[in-house]
Amino acid sequence: MIEITPTDKQKEEAIQKGNLLGSLQGSIHKGAGNAAGILGEIVVRDLLGYVHANTRHYDLYTSQGVRIDVKTKLCTSAPKDYYECSIISHGLKQECDEYIFARALKDLSKVWILGRIPKDEYFKKSVRHKKGERDESNGFTFKADCYNLPISELWKIKQDSSTLQSS
Repeated sequence: MIEITPTDKQKEEAIQKGNLLGSLQGSIHKGAGNAAGILGEIVVRDLLGYVHANTRHYDLYTSQGVRIDVKTKLCTSAPKDYYECSIISHGLKQECDEYIFARALKDLSKVWILGRIPKDEYFKKSVRHKKGERDESNGFTFKADCYNLPISELWKIKQDSSTLQSS
């Protein structure tokens, strides 16, 4: 897990783009989390030297053409490795090669890049939950059908390289 303190420039870019975006299909927060989601993309882009893609299927791509969708959750504290990374069921339709997961504090003062995983491996390892189902481990009631995987199951990201590292 990599902790990042975003620059003012990164935060401003995320807020501006987030305001233009509106509410995306399947958005749990109805657009309120846009700035955090885009900040996750920006921080990953800048750290790993990826290129922003303007598609609904993926957010970034590498110089080797790997298509990456960055999934960022809002949070109020530093994540633990047993916390889960989620993808809403409509994410199955996204044409990407892998996911990178991040968490961002609500005030955008910190972002944690949690790890990465190929799309097919994520869906093989993750657990499916139905809307309205209650997670007995933490009392959370799912707001949509989704797939969850603990942070500890993600592949680590090396800061000096964009190559996958199995944990």
